[in-house]
Amino acid sequence: MARLVGSDGARTEAAIRRAAVDLIAAKGFEAVSLREIAKAVGIQASSLYRYFPSKHELLTAIITQHLEHLLAQWEAVKPKGVDALERLHAFIEFHVDYHSAKHKEVFVSNMEMRSLTVDDRQAVVALRNRYESILQEILRGGIDEGLFSIPDIRVATFAILAMLTGLTMLYQQGGCL
Repeated sequence: MARLVGSDGARTEAAIRRAAVDLIAAKGFEAVSLREIAKAVGIQASSLYRYFPSKHELLTAIITQHLEHLLAQWEAVKPKGVDALERLHAFIEFHVDYHSAKHKEVFVSNMEMRSLTVDDRQAVVALRNRYESILQEILRGGIDEGLFSIPDIRVATFAILAMLTGLTMLYQQGGCL
């Protein structure tokens, strides 16, 4: 198989990531081969190693990129100088919009944590914890401002994130939700 016309390293790497996300979301990490990903991109399987030394490193890169992008996007849109209730509304809107637009990435990031190595899992969990801490800080601010009464911020954080993420998995453009 020849190199794609007009391809370059960055575009090929992006195409590999997109194909991997599509295939992993559809079939699961263990059921997808590098050969299958390469075929979807239109490159030879051996060419994948130029970008990712292993299938596990590809998965780690996909999940890490997703979480880093999520954190960066929040930083770009988070409201400043408003009370905790307004920050909570903004966070909810952001979370739902972002996760609704990235169904496959969210699914892969949540469901394939089990396939990460111990070290990679720790790094990914650290990124996930950073995102959770954003909501915890909002809730803590609401308590301090007298707006919220929350007996356990950590449990409330997990419950809110689970509800919001669950909602985005049910949402379909043009659907009933």
